[in-house]
Amino acid sequence: MTHTWSQRLRHATDRDWTASTGHRFVDELLAGTVDDDVLAHYLVQDYQFCDAFTALLGQACASAPGLPSRLRFARQLGMFASDEDTYFVDSFDALGVLEADRVDPALTAATRSFDQVMRDAIESRSYAQVLAVLLVAEWLYLDWAERADREGMAATRPEHVGWVDLHRGPDFRAWVEWLQAELDANEPADPHDKDAAERAFTRSVACERAFFDAAYGQ
Repeated sequence: MTHTWSQRLRHATDRDWTASTGHRFVDELLAGTVDDDVLAHYLVQDYQFCDAFTALLGQACASAPGLPSRLRFARQLGMFASDEDTYFVDSFDALGVLEADRVDPALTAATRSFDQVMRDAIESRSYAQVLAVLLVAEWLYLDWAERADREGMAATRPEHVGWVDLHRGPDFRAWVEWLQAELDANEPADPHDKDAAERAFTRSVACERAFFDAAYGQ
């Protein structure tokens, strides 16, 4: 059976990918048992990616081969600026996160590493590298969030359920599937660009796992 480029990348990173989607944090989030301090720490650190992630989507718009792709990224950027930011603000309020901790926290090594991966992709101006990092950020989250569909979800608090719901559902799945197809359709002919995109994908998956671990001080 012939696999697509994105499928091969996913298979090559299976160890870190599976550790992420089956992480203790995900288990506790779906069960509604994650400690408030753990969730607050996780969300505060995740919020620090907003600048780099917005720039990454912007670079995707700039690097895309044509208007249809640019418009798709633009629509996603609008969603990110509204629904996701609202979730963060509401959750910070519910969890009692101070304003200073929201905007200028001490960053963990895992946060700094993943932020750098995104900024490296932006600076590369390579559509394949940008897509590789975007795809990991969205696909891996879809994978763990859809555990709620397969296994059920006991969580009821908005700050728990909201984070899951942002990363599942028909619209989010369609976005991830579009990113997969877009990456596969733009597999670089240049071996150096292809290798750099594959390394960006692998680094991103490793960073996702480290980010989950960091929520527990690991």
